[in-house]
Amino acid sequence: MTLQQEIVGNAMQMAVVNLSPGQTVYCEAGKFLFKTVNVTMETRLGGPSGGPAGGSGGQPQGGSSGGGMGGMLRQAMGTAMQVGQRALAGESLAFQYFTAQGGEGTVGFAGVLPGEMRALELDGTRAWFAEKDAFVAAESTVEFGIAFQGGRTGMKGGEGFVLEKFTGRGTVIIAGAGNFIDLDPADFGGRIEVDTGCVVAFEEGIRYGVQRVGGLNRQGVMNAVFGGEGLSLATLEGSGRVILQSLTIESLANALRKAQGGDKQGPTGGLFSTNAG
Repeated sequence: MTLQQEIVGNAMQMAVVNLSPGQTVYCEAGKFLFKTVNVTMETRLGGPSGGPAGGSGGQPQGGSSGGGMGGMLRQAMGTAMQVGQRALAGESLAFQYFTAQGGEGTVGFAGVLPGEMRALELDGTRAWFAEKDAFVAAESTVEFGIAFQGGRTGMKGGEGFVLEKFTGRGTVIIAGAGNFIDLDPADFGGRIEVDTGCVVAFEEGIRYGVQRVGGLNRQGVMNAVFGGEGLSLATLEGSGRVILQSLTIESLANALRKAQGGDKQGPTGGLFSTNAG
């Protein structure tokens, strides 16, 4: 069953979802805005499959998984593993589930920063990866997981260490900061390099990495110290859809500090900046 949704607004968009009777959508805690009275709301620790994120299945948690006590134990262990992954990634520990009862219902969701939202349609053949905190809501047939990029890539890239992973079939709604642009690295020779904070989401098949800005020479040091990008850039290679955002959380935080008279950054960009307070 296709999720009927409409993204409305400009500078701070929201997603208005129309649910059919019995249809369920879930969101990350804190992304809910409003609902009609016939839509029930339930907060759960587990994902829609009731097991480890990224596993098989897609049924809402709460029913019996079979196998008596053994099945209940496996379900509990799977939920604990999923919660542990989310805690390690710094994500919200809980999901909120919304189900229309006795007729059609409406639910509204939004991100946490001024910017755009996007509805992605998964057909079961390709997963999608997104930056941390990009997830807003999804059908119960879409499974939410955590993807770790590995110590070396993550330590160099900051934002790239932990990614959200979406698999299954159905609609998933994501949000970012500023405006979105859709690119395919294949249209630019197979590779693009971007600020690590600009990546919102990309399809499975795109190779994500992090590289140092320039070499260990005079120009490389100038790029890192005075260019405002720090020491690393994200690299996206291959063929597939990539979504970038025009505003990074770091640049927004720097602008707010400057407006409050607490900007200690000076001319050296983000490399030697010190936070006020």
